[in-house]
Amino acid sequence: MLVGIILALSGGALVCLQNIFNANVKQHVSVWATTALVLFLGFIGSFAAGLAVNGTGLFHFEAEPWFWFSGVLGVGVVVCVTQGVQALGPGRAISIVMVSQIFFGLMWDTAGWFGLEQVPFTGQSLLGVLLISAGILLFQLGPSLERKPLAQQQKAPHEA
Repeated sequence: MLVGIILALSGGALVCLQNIFNANVKQHVSVWATTALVLFLGFIGSFAAGLAVNGTGLFHFEAEPWFWFSGVLGVGVVVCVTQGVQALGPGRAISIVMVSQIFFGLMWDTAGWFGLEQVPFTGQSLLGVLLISAGILLFQLGPSLERKPLAQQQKAPHEA
């Protein structure tokens, strides 16, 4: 379990870092050039690592044919998140992505879609999603709420 937690934390850090890099690349080229570059370099990296680790076993996989196209979803991920990071900044965009992932993960677990084992929907899971969402909202709105009274205190006497 510890290994899974470390991998998940590392994955989260890498996703955030990748999205910051992608947003910076997008400032210089189109979103489509950014996406093509990111996914092409990802292909090269994963292909080389796969050959090194699995050898020719890399080409032996068994999955439902529609799962083979998950890389196409990566195009949507890169485009949407890169644009979101550029429009909202990394903190806000990644926060919204996290809430969205948790919500949809819960829904797909509950429905048992995409080959997942069906997990019962409980009030506890709903409360968890709501608390995480509230925490992220507080995290994002907190600084602006804290500044508001300070800005009002700094008004010139003739503005009051």
